[in-house]
Amino acid sequence: MALQLGDMVPNFTQDSTEGRINFYNYIDGHWAILFSHPADFTPVCTTELGQVAKLKHEFDKRGVKVIGLSVDPLESHRAWVKDIEEVEGTTINFPILADYDRKVARLYGMIHPNADDTFTVRSVFIIDPQKRLRLTLTYPAATGRNFQEILRVIDSLQLTDSKKVATPADWTPGGEVIILPSVPDEDAQRLFPQGWDAKKPYYRVTKL
Repeated sequence: MALQLGDMVPNFTQDSTEGRINFYNYIDGHWAILFSHPADFTPVCTTELGQVAKLKHEFDKRGVKVIGLSVDPLESHRAWVKDIEEVEGTTINFPILADYDRKVARLYGMIHPNADDTFTVRSVFIIDPQKRLRLTLTYPAATGRNFQEILRVIDSLQLTDSKKVATPADWTPGGEVIILPSVPDEDAQRLFPQGWDAKKPYYRVTKL
């Protein structure tokens, strides 16, 4: 059965460009992003890994550990990393799993046989510090991911975990948020002394 939101993600131990990794130990009380790539030495994947390396400081600011995956062996990864660094003008500063036996790909359902029965699709798993799955995204091989959107989702998840709010469509940090309908007005007055705009009884908008 496919992983569902709220599930405890499975642990694994696998080789990577930064040594052998036990995933639970790697998370170690942090948020984590596990994202897969169809294959080494492919152009879209090259751009994606380069972009994540450039954004690593943004993930670090949010306490998020990133880890990539491809089903090619470690020797291939190491050679590919040199290409990525040359073409993208950056240094790969996070591990890339060498899932040559497809152990992790099978655990996380990254191979979609009707799309390709050999290589992983572009999967994204956002995992919280309790090792629970909080978001999944799946892209086809020909479409590169928007990592600014992934950062935005992390900002929303971390905010809504700490405050009794939800984020509306196209929300970005600093924008208005929605007070949860489950919070009665009397509690909202204490939690949101700045007040709110009640567009409907169930739809109260405020600025944090």
